[in-house]
Amino acid sequence: MTSTNGKTNGTVRGAALSLDQARRYARHIILPEVGSIGQRKLLASKVLLIGAGGLGSPAALYLAAAGVGTIGIVDYDVVDLSNLHRQIIHGHANIGRPKVDSVRERLADVNPDVEVVTFNEPISSANAMDIIKDFDVVVNGSDNFPTRYLVNDACYLLGKPLVDGTLFRFEGRANVYLPGKGCYRCLFPAPPPPGAVPSCAEAGVMGAMCGVIGTIQAVETGCCSSTA
Repeated sequence: MTSTNGKTNGTVRGAALSLDQARRYARHIILPEVGSIGQRKLLASKVLLIGAGGLGSPAALYLAAAGVGTIGIVDYDVVDLSNLHRQIIHGHANIGRPKVDSVRERLADVNPDVEVVTFNEPISSANAMDIIKDFDVVVNGSDNFPTRYLVNDACYLLGKPLVDGTLFRFEGRANVYLPGKGCYRCLFPAPPPPGAVPSCAEAGVMGAMCGVIGTIQAVETGCCSSTA
């Protein structure tokens, strides 16, 4: 049985690093807290991103660059011109294309070590458990409360670490919920009434703030994936 700390039956999973991988990840490997064992754990880990937007974009780029072996992306939207001031993984050439296709191509260029698994569909109560169950860590970048609570509840039931992020205008927050140590619903038992909290499309958001919070999510996810 495989656990989220990258070990199988007490042995670190993942093949030995190749010479190219040792060069690519050299600045990780010299960190005592990571080392070659931690890098192998990253390469063997599977991270699921909910959303390929303002938070998912920087998180996906940094996780791919870090060498997370499998990155899943759940998003059913297409790239729009209004996305580009904050969703840095997409470019003009991808306007009108599914975001999951844009992400797959970009991450393949960032790091060919990474396998990208895409879900071009909304996550719902009908598919959430099936999508999430095969991943080690879930990164939530959704921008609506129904999805946030759904993903939280699925992670809670499946015992998956959840790295949650949220944005509002010039502010943001990132939280990590570990199995058995609380969840989003523990802090906020019920969602706010419809219309009580405006969306980014209604209230606006500082583009660079998406990068700040999404990058923090990537840092926390890397820590979940590379350490015991």
